[in-house]
Amino acid sequence: MPVINVEDLTDKDRALMEVNQLKVEVKLERWLTSKCCEEIKDYIQAGVEEDTLVKGISEEKNPFKEKGGCVVC
Repeated sequence: MPVINVEDLTDKDRALMEVNQLKVEVKLERWLTSKCCEEIKDYIQAGVEEDTLVKGISEEKNPFKEKGGCVVC
């Protein structure tokens, strides 16, 4: 998709782009924030046992652990 510099467009072209965007947005299904938050919370809690951000990585499986210490003489 080509990049369009909006500043180079005429006022009519900018208004047409905005109208087209609003037509797309008006067709989107809207949900209550409270319902979405509950669903996200349930999804996160369902996968908490496998989530390494919550549980952490065991030392033997951590590919980023330091292999050796730094020694300054």
